[in-house]
Amino acid sequence: MLQTAAVPSSFSLTLANEPAMHKFMRDLATVLEPGDLVTLSGDLGAGKTTLARALIRHLAADQTIAVPSPTFTLMQTYDLPRFPVVHADLFRLDGPGELTELGFDDLPQEAVVLLEWPDRAAGLLPPDRLDIAFTFSPQHGIEFRNVRVTGHGSFSQRAERIVAVRRFLDTTAFAEAARWRIQGDASSRIYERLSLADKHAILMISPRRPDGPPVRNGKPYSAIAHLAEDVKPFVAMSNGLRQIGLSAPQVLDAELAQGLLLIEDLGPEIVAAGDPPAPIKERYRAAVDVLVALHRYQLSDSLAVSPHVEYKLPRYDMDAFLIEVELLLDWYLPRMGAEVTPDMRKNFVALWRKALQPAVEAKPTWVLRDYHSPNLIWLPERKDLSRVGLLDFQDAVMGPPAYDLASLLQDARVDVPDAMEISLLGQYVRSRSEIDDEFKAPAFIALYSTLAAQRASKILGIFARLERRDGKPQYLRHMPRVWRYLQRALAHPSLSQLKTWYGARVPAWKE
Repeated sequence: MLQTAAVPSSFSLTLANEPAMHKFMRDLATVLEPGDLVTLSGDLGAGKTTLARALIRHLAADQTIAVPSPTFTLMQTYDLPRFPVVHADLFRLDGPGELTELGFDDLPQEAVVLLEWPDRAAGLLPPDRLDIAFTFSPQHGIEFRNVRVTGHGSFSQRAERIVAVRRFLDTTAFAEAARWRIQGDASSRIYERLSLADKHAILMISPRRPDGPPVRNGKPYSAIAHLAEDVKPFVAMSNGLRQIGLSAPQVLDAELAQGLLLIEDLGPEIVAAGDPPAPIKERYRAAVDVLVALHRYQLSDSLAVSPHVEYKLPRYDMDAFLIEVELLLDWYLPRMGAEVTPDMRKNFVALWRKALQPAVEAKPTWVLRDYHSPNLIWLPERKDLSRVGLLDFQDAVMGPPAYDLASLLQDARVDVPDAMEISLLGQYVRSRSEIDDEFKAPAFIALYSTLAAQRASKILGIFARLERRDGKPQYLRHMPRVWRYLQRALAHPSLSQLKTWYGARVPAWKE
């Protein structure tokens, strides 16, 4: 099928002075990704180098770094934390043929290139780029500039996002805030930390995402797995968790249609520490206590987004469990060079359907779904259960309580020792037994093992997909840990048939 090229997206703005230039620079910095090309055009002295210099210093988090104009050196390279930046000036080039001599063919693929005087490379510019054109306006003053920004190709949507985010921020108390892109999760969501004097907040940028192609019964993966497709579930769950006294971030401002949320900044301190990070037992014990408290409530599946908007949590049904665990067949086995036949898939699904039936039949509660160290913030200034801040719950569903406990105690990004897992599992079981006469420890532990194995299988598939499809090989470093967790979970006697199937057909992780 032929794909239609994205229509260029343009907008204009006026910059009255250098502070306005810096504000625009911050808006620009947050949308940049490795490999981007930004072209800067305009007459001599129009502001091209001023913008590039401010951007490089911002990305370096160092306002003292020397950023000379590349007019005479032609090209300067900066090794910065998020990605390398190449600042080039083609003013002195006689023609596009000199680009190869300059070394443009050998630039690192992950570098962001800031290119002044792009007309010297006419006909050689790639289709995906952001063009920024400056013009003088003498009648408005010596510092005043008109700016035309045009996103071509894949940059078209990002150009639109610059405008949408700026309009949203201008309606909040953080219109003039400094903005810093922060580490996000494996999704397409973007997070920024905002700072203005002594005030702080997090900007979450999560535009409604396309469902993708149908994969089963005319439905895309996201619909079958019940993944959030906009920000309403996040707002609903934040409201619900805060109403029962848990530390979800408060939503300060929202533009639901654009997928923009300004939320409380709970800080950077998580429940693990060190390099590599290791679980801090006191904090993990507190996180277990949060689950015990959450699971004692009779929780509704209908939550308020706003006074006149409700959100209904989907049920973690068999179809969702199965399509997740089949990611092992779809991505992990091919990554390991193993063939998946129709009979293999049929037997695999039949075994898992039988194993997961107790999970589907379990009394449902809120399952936050990503209840592990990156999403659990430690808040020592708060008391009791509120010391654990909760993030990344937009994919929450109604399902078995054992799922989130398995997410925590078999943390995909942190090595949780066997002894600590057993101790914390015992803590949960004892606490639930004390407050719930109907709680059956053996059945819960069997279900815990089943869901731990389901989750580990899913994650092996997801991390393989992130590498092969999305070009994110950094997630492969977690594969040995997840593989060990999978073997630990499959050791439960109730999973003996699945253990035999895996042992015969699923290759152990080897890089």
